[in-house]
Amino acid sequence: MSDYEAVISWKRGEQEKYTDQKYSRVHQWRFDGGLTIPASPSHHIVPVPYSNPDYIDPEQAFVASLSSCHMLFFLDLCSREGFVVDDYTDHAVGTLERIGRNKMAMTKVILKPEAHYSGDKIPTAEDLERIHHKSHELCFIANSVTTEIITEIIS
Repeated sequence: MSDYEAVISWKRGEQEKYTDQKYSRVHQWRFDGGLTIPASPSHHIVPVPYSNPDYIDPEQAFVASLSSCHMLFFLDLCSREGFVVDDYTDHAVGTLERIGRNKMAMTKVILKPEAHYSGDKIPTAEDLERIHHKSHELCFIANSVTTEIITEIIS
């Protein structure tokens, strides 16, 4: 078993009343390696200036986490099977929608991985389908959520 930590911090601005709902929601994510990432609620949900569209939001991080986990398993499986992956890009998209009264959820994430290969052993479409399926089954993050996750392989 492993534990993973993040420190999430926010501070009210001196001039912000707070109880009037007019306060910045910009905050920071700090990780044990020392990396600090500026974060904000999505500007689709909380309007600017109380959010910052240039900063990462939890919904984007959720999509990125699923995509990253899937990619890492994909790279590992390809390596084990002797396929040389030269690059990998995923233009993942998550859908946030209402699932009940006053309740929202990330209901679907579509992974759109595209990779290029070199060497003597190039994966077939069937190989890629099998490896992506296995990557999904192994992904810790995918196994942790109820969100529908779809992989659309781009070749």
